[in-house]
Amino acid sequence: MSVTAATIRPVIPAQTIAILILLALAFIAVPHLASPYVIEAILLPFLALSLAGLGLNLLTGYAGQVSLGSAAFMAVGAFAAYNFNLRLGLPLPVTLVLAATTAAAVGLVFGLPSLRLRGFYLAVSTLAAQFFVQWALTKFGWFSNNSPSGVIAAPSLAFAGLSFDTREGRYLLSLSIVTLVTFLVHRLVNGPEGVNLIAVRDNETSARVIGIPVLRTKLWAFALSSAIIGLAGVLWAFTYLRTVEPAGFNLDRSFQILFIAIIGGLATIRGAFLGAALIVVFPLLLARLSGFFFDGSIDAGVVKLVERIVLGTVIIAFLIAEPNGLSAMLDRATRRLRSLFGRS
Repeated sequence: MSVTAATIRPVIPAQTIAILILLALAFIAVPHLASPYVIEAILLPFLALSLAGLGLNLLTGYAGQVSLGSAAFMAVGAFAAYNFNLRLGLPLPVTLVLAATTAAAVGLVFGLPSLRLRGFYLAVSTLAAQFFVQWALTKFGWFSNNSPSGVIAAPSLAFAGLSFDTREGRYLLSLSIVTLVTFLVHRLVNGPEGVNLIAVRDNETSARVIGIPVLRTKLWAFALSSAIIGLAGVLWAFTYLRTVEPAGFNLDRSFQILFIAIIGGLATIRGAFLGAALIVVFPLLLARLSGFFFDGSIDAGVVKLVERIVLGTVIIAFLIAEPNGLSAMLDRATRRLRSLFGRS
């Protein structure tokens, strides 16, 4: 029997089918079935932090460049979007693109030291971005439209007659942006650009010998990573906090995003989502447990400190047990399940 082109059917990987089913549930079922608390307290911060973790993972995991200024680029994106909307009245998609472009430009400037510095020294130079951006946003009232407190309400989210100001609308807007950016990053890291990033990460000298433009690749990684993190800042301020303020993008936020990338698994796309899920959900569980055991009998500040200590201990223990993150743990569990069902 001869095999013709008509009889050949493309095989869709099981992982792709699972992702499509998950996206269908996220877009169709979740807005109708999820409670207001789940959307506001879990899903919205999860989506914003996942996008930020994805941007940092592109820079740190794939390109091997350390950055401690992620929250600064989030702030640049959020304040840029606010000012483009306030002063120019641009449509929402144009505002998002320009906010990402502005964050990319700032990231490019602070990425210049990567041409000379590496490792700890580069981390310190990116830390300067965190302090400088937060100082500038606080010092110059123009960025916050001269608000006395520096806190400004997020603008209305609408485009082409559609309003995204409702809880479900903000969720669907965030989910759409995260899905689109994740798809583009997936295509990028699995193409020639991704090979260049990994080559620069593994050995700059060898990458230069085989003709990869190392300096340009580093700056390109900083710019693209900052653009994605800037978009995450827009989602964090516009859809989750509903306010734009420098305090929402402090140094703790930068470390939080770094933990997301490391815990989830460096140089993996799904690692950003796994890490964000742990960082968002675990503190909520700790808060519930502390409320159950202490029942308001201990000062709230002490309880908060205990929660941070427990979270830090869990992170350290987890990284000792699995340095490659949740993504590696998921791969190992998947292989065991396949072997188990294969034997049966």
